[in-house]
Amino acid sequence: MEEKKITNPALLEAIEDMQANNTPDTVNHMIDCVMAAQFITPANVSQPRNVAKTDNNGATVMQQETQIQFQLIENGNKEKFFPAFTDEGEKDKWAGAEGKQNVIMTFDSFAQVLSAPDCDVKGFVINPFGKSVAFPTPMVMNLKKQKDERAEGGLTKKEIKSDEKIELGDPDPDEYPIDMMAAMINFFNERDDVSRAFLRTFRRENDEKPSYLVIVDFEGDKMEEIFKGVSIAASPHLNGYELSMMPFAVKFARNACDGVEPFFEA
Repeated sequence: MEEKKITNPALLEAIEDMQANNTPDTVNHMIDCVMAAQFITPANVSQPRNVAKTDNNGATVMQQETQIQFQLIENGNKEKFFPAFTDEGEKDKWAGAEGKQNVIMTFDSFAQVLSAPDCDVKGFVINPFGKSVAFPTPMVMNLKKQKDERAEGGLTKKEIKSDEKIELGDPDPDEYPIDMMAAMINFFNERDDVSRAFLRTFRRENDEKPSYLVIVDFEGDKMEEIFKGVSIAASPHLNGYELSMMPFAVKFARNACDGVEPFFEA
């Protein structure tokens, strides 16, 4: 059977456009292309072998499993990443791929592997020996969550009840998210409809830990687009925190900003 030929001309064009002109629109378009792409990831693939497993009724059944050992790349900090090649030409730039078999991966399949509790891989990198784009694991998880939410009808909206106990605060000075704020400021600077943004912490009564709460003051009707951009900018820097967002137009958000200086102001 002839092996499927993988090419991604739309993604390659989107990466080139983003790297030449980094704006929210080019970044979002590139991410949309990544979501739709198929990638080549070299691996050692063993022949299927019989494995004994126990079913839901406690009976032992035999199943065939294929063992896959991915070839990983390392950055300067010795952190491991999955390579994600857009085509054979890009794969051939890596000597480590020689003699390996092609495993076809998608964004969703990378997200599934990276979400495993025992996975120590830090993300995946598209075309690491060409015009590369890195997707760290926190960013992948956040984008996957957004994708699933959009498939269910858009951004998830969580109602705050009038009698609900909410704890508002400021980020821990020892864990102040400077990198996250810088990334969001860069995003806001590319837009002409965002005037201010505030950062608080937000905790519901039953939450184990607070989440970051970003409150954005903007004009127009592009809330979903703005919040998606905020999430993309912030996700690599969350360090285990959840991210919540509110428009400044909401009364609760305005009250949460009372006496607080914005971290961004146009």
